[in-house]
Amino acid sequence: MKRAFAIAFFILAGAGFAFAETDAEIDARRNALDVAGAFTNDGFNLRDGHWCGTLKPADRSLIAVNLFAGNQYWFSVGTTDPAKKIAVNVYDESGRLLTVEHYDGGDRAAAGYSPSDSGQYFVSIDLLDGNASSFCLIYSYK
Repeated sequence: MKRAFAIAFFILAGAGFAFAETDAEIDARRNALDVAGAFTNDGFNLRDGHWCGTLKPADRSLIAVNLFAGNQYWFSVGTTDPAKKIAVNVYDESGRLLTVEHYDGGDRAAAGYSPSDSGQYFVSIDLLDGNASSFCLIYSYK
């Protein structure tokens, strides 16, 4: 019994390390939180959770989000070197590019949107200049 417990403990402990964030993802999240901080000063609440990944030149990262009519949202993205410029956009469920408010800060960017219909939307993150790097997306609402 003790042996089975010890084996299970080491397997579960190892699984935690397999999903741990890298230092680059932590730095990207810090950059995204810097951008989102400006929106929290305007009464926006940070949504629990975040999405991290790797941006590559001429490649797009898409993240599905559920939005509710009547709310305002800001999608904040931070990256790490060697990314130089990124873009954040929002698409509806049919893939149509929506008109959003933009904040462009080079390796940090944000898009603000207020949906008229509740449903699934897609946030895209594009690397416009620079080389592959880690990114982190967080969003806030009010």
